[in-house]
Amino acid sequence: MSFDALDILFTAPHPDDLEIGMGGAIARLVRQGRRVGMIHMTTGEPTPRGTPETRTRESAEAAAILGVHVCRTLALPNRMLMDGPEARFALASVIRQHRPHILVVMAGRTPAASPDHWQGQLIGEASRFYAQLTKWDDRFDGTSPFRVDHLVYRPVPSAAEVTHWPSRFVVDITETLEQKLAAVACYRSQFDAERLDRVQHYIRSTAGFEGGMIGVPYGELYALPRPLAVSDMMTALGDWNVPPPWGAERAP
Repeated sequence: MSFDALDILFTAPHPDDLEIGMGGAIARLVRQGRRVGMIHMTTGEPTPRGTPETRTRESAEAAAILGVHVCRTLALPNRMLMDGPEARFALASVIRQHRPHILVVMAGRTPAASPDHWQGQLIGEASRFYAQLTKWDDRFDGTSPFRVDHLVYRPVPSAAEVTHWPSRFVVDITETLEQKLAAVACYRSQFDAERLDRVQHYIRSTAGFEGGMIGVPYGELYALPRPLAVSDMMTALGDWNVPPPWGAERAP
């Protein structure tokens, strides 16, 4: 069986996690011509609202709005998601199938929300490593080893601890914010009118704060587990928008 090769793969525990946290960057990458994939580790079921069929349909609608090339859901257990060999084999098999250059995962412990989020980070980190292991192909659906070049984190703004990341960057999502909000709105089973207003306010507020870090209306903050290697400082910083001090005018 052949699979579509991807430039970048985003993964998180539940349908709607990626859209809420990373939808702006996902949509922007697609607009830039990158081949983008989304992997939901679980179906999100059981849950107080919705059915498996409804969640599947909503996920497909959201993926279509973002324009991704691949959107898949693994059969890992919602509410009981735990880092371990079987979860690692499942995600690593997908990584080996689609062979992305970059893997993006949610990061942060959320004790006020689902513990699946923290486990998802651990699974993502370990699966990136597992995907490159040799002499173990039978555990990865017969796929060949593959090393993902870069692991990228999307820190959860509501995480319990503040993490000191070796390197961070912000993606300008000003042009794709409304696309992101529209993708989130596809999850009608999870968000009635009142809940949707709250989550969209949260998204706008967070994106406004993170965008303000680089002097744009809206952004998404990402982090790296190691310093970013730079060979040409002028090229690397050429697209870096440094906001002027408050009240100051930017020089022409």
